Amino acid sequence: MLYLLKLFPEITIKSRPVRRQQTRQLRKNIRAVLAEFDTAAQVSGDWDSIEVETAVSEPDTLARIRERLCNTPGISMVSEVGKYQLPDLDGILTLALESYAERLAGKTFAVRCKRLGKHAFSSVDVERFVGGGLNGQTDASGVNLTNPEVTVLLEVRHDVLYVVRKQSRGLGGFPLGCQESVLSLISGGFDSSVSSYHCIRRGLQTHYCFFNLGGRAHELAVKEVALYLWMKYHTSHRVKFISVPFEGVVSEILERVDNAQMGVILKRMMLRAAERVAAELDIKALVTGESVAQVSSQTLINLSVIDTATDTLVLRPLATSDKQEIIDTARHIGTEEFSKHIPEYCAVISRNPTTRARPERIAREEARIDMGVLDSAVAAANYQLITEVMDDFGEQPHEVNIVNSIDSADTVVDIRHPNEVELSPFKGAADAANEFLNIPFYELRASLGELAGKPRILLYCERGMMSRLHAANLQDEGFANIAVLDLRDTQSAKKQVG
Repeated sequence: MLYLLKLFPEITIKSRPVRRQQTRQLRKNIRAVLAEFDTAAQVSGDWDSIEVETAVSEPDTLARIRERLCNTPGISMVSEVGKYQLPDLDGILTLALESYAERLAGKTFAVRCKRLGKHAFSSVDVERFVGGGLNGQTDASGVNLTNPEVTVLLEVRHDVLYVVRKQSRGLGGFPLGCQESVLSLISGGFDSSVSSYHCIRRGLQTHYCFFNLGGRAHELAVKEVALYLWMKYHTSHRVKFISVPFEGVVSEILERVDNAQMGVILKRMMLRAAERVAAELDIKALVTGESVAQVSSQTLINLSVIDTATDTLVLRPLATSDKQEIIDTARHIGTEEFSKHIPEYCAVISRNPTTRARPERIAREEARIDMGVLDSAVAAANYQLITEVMDDFGEQPHEVNIVNSIDSADTVVDIRHPNEVELSPFKGAADAANEFLNIPFYELRASLGELAGKPRILLYCERGMMSRLHAANLQDEGFANIAVLDLRDTQSAKKQVG
């Protein structure tokens, strides 16, 4: 099989040395991503296109090769082609008939020809001659130049003819390795996954930094997103996944910071930690999934205050995107199904969050924080090559048991943030014979001893997502008596949850 790859148009307008360097890097990347399927694949480049030839003939493998090429940054179009020494017009018609005769039966068509070089004929001459021949010698229903059902694609490049048999749109962007590296702050949600994708597409070697607020189950869920992005879009380069344990930092913020300032300060603490991780990896820029005005911490004033926590460049690819655009992109790139099951784990829930943070107020609030907890979190960060992340999925968390009712011996643990409990208390707790505990999710690990020995422990949160993650985490740590209480689809939900 022979593929003709068209370069991303912005590559073709670069200066001659830059264009040559980026084409050379793209050829190298293509060899790397195809090595899984064919180590002997031939990759050769021209000024504005690259040929890839493989001896593979198995249809499923060829489909995977095409898909991998379509998702390699730097390629704008992937065409499966037949390559021939340029014949005369009759010969071009004969070759077109071989490739298209069956496909034209009962359908309208148009012929499109691109031409490079000096020839005795023009592109229009080819289109007219081949179009007339196909119309008369096939069962096509006619020519339709405006909206054809089949487009016959021909390309003449000097003394070579390409007959395009199948064409697919590529990812575009710049080849990885031509730009610098960035560190993406990934939570697994829609925003951070899509912002990471945009960086990859632009040719930025994207590493992943995750702030762990929910234990092993949450970490595995986010690693799954990062691994998916890497396997689909940038296997040509090895990148790292860094997990920073941030529960202690969150607890410090919750205990010492004014409620309205929590969101801004949490983001500042994350940037401080990410800056240190980036310095360790010699990375010069951070990436976040923030979009202006999407939530309270993302007003322009707040973003400006957040950015003063670091001297490192902060990129926000989604700054002017709306939420639906982001979700649509997540659906297009394949991360929607991952992200919609992962809560946006911003643990600090402010009842009346500030939208106009003042630097002097933030400085006073941060002065109350023991910054040693941040030092400890960064020191405990776990650095892994993305290829090593796959090993973490060898032993999946246990299946979580979901229950819709409470037995008399059950202990119910409300793991919501205290502000959520205050706004929507679990009604009936004081009247029931069961034991009810309020243990915020960020304190669960420290409260494991208190939970040991209970007949059955039911974790509760309003949406059921956070309780599932923490139930899986506790089961993974040896608690076999854990289940999730989900009242959303029962009549008792209306009675017990305010």
